Order: sequence, then C-alpha cells, then structure tokens
Amino acid sequence: MTVAAPANANVPEGWSDPDAVDPLHFLALVLGIPLALALVIILVVITPGLIRGEKFAHSNAAPDSEWFGGPRSGTDALPAPDNAESKAGGASGKW
Repeated sequence: MTVAAPANANVPEGWSDPDAVDPLHFLALVLGIPLALALVIILVVITPGLIRGEKFAHSNAAPDSEWFGGPRSGTDALPAPDNAESKAGGASGKW
C-alpha cells in the first residue's frame, strides 16, 4: 500500500525567500478590492437615476400588467366566438 507524503524539497538556489504575508493585508486584497469594485459599479448604475430624480424605495404595489402587441383597450377588443366550434376568444381546454 502506498501512502502519500509531503515533498521534502529545499528552495532552489537563486530563488528569493519572500517575507510572510500579513493576514490583514491579505484580507484587504481579497475582500476590499471586490467590495470597492462592486460599490463603484452600483454607483455607476444608480447615479443617472438619482440625477433624474427617480425614487429607489421598495413598494408593495403590484406593477400594471402589460400586453405587448395586444389590443389597446384590453381583452374587451378580442373577438368573441362565432359559434360552438369557433376557436376565437381563448383557449379551449377539455378533460
């Protein structure tokens, strides 16, 4: 049975031996830069709306329905079925 073991190798000659990285500096790089970038992107997206005076408050009101390409007066403008076999006026589900 073969067991994996860590490699025991020395640093090659001519390579530098870097100093240890400060954990706070590491966290600043790993967390700080993405957070700063996200804030900049958010500001770039929101600023034009704020300049125009738009409000960004959440509202519980449901938005109005919009039917693209449909009649302007709503479903009242749809044709009614002419007879029992007509397919006009909506879906005809059968069980």
